[in-house]
Amino acid sequence: MGKYHKPGSWRSLNQAWRGLLYAWRTQGHIKFHIVAGISVLCFAWWWEVSTFEWMMLIIAIGCVIAAEVMNTALEIVVDMIQPNFHPLAGIAKDVAAGAVLVTTIQAIAIGLIVFFPRLFCLASKIL
Repeated sequence: MGKYHKPGSWRSLNQAWRGLLYAWRTQGHIKFHIVAGISVLCFAWWWEVSTFEWMMLIIAIGCVIAAEVMNTALEIVVDMIQPNFHPLAGIAKDVAAGAVLVTTIQAIAIGLIVFFPRLFCLASKIL
């Protein structure tokens, strides 16, 4: 396995955190997704959503962030293997970005299902 990966060790956990921090420092989109996720969780707390709604929101947020991290990893590997432009390298990056888009659309749909009735109720009280 090599000196950089020992399964079940604290080193593995440290490397995972290092990867997340790298993504945070270098990827603007992951910052947006994390801030958006935290905002959604704050609204969920404020509106006292159900346990099931909490689970769905947390899963949706986690999927988007995980997809973004995987997209970052794939981009790094593609750039390492193919530093010059190649159409297939571009397609690989586009497909990975598409996975992030799919999870983001899914998360938005879940957020709308959870929050739209509350927003509608709030708007009807105001108007």
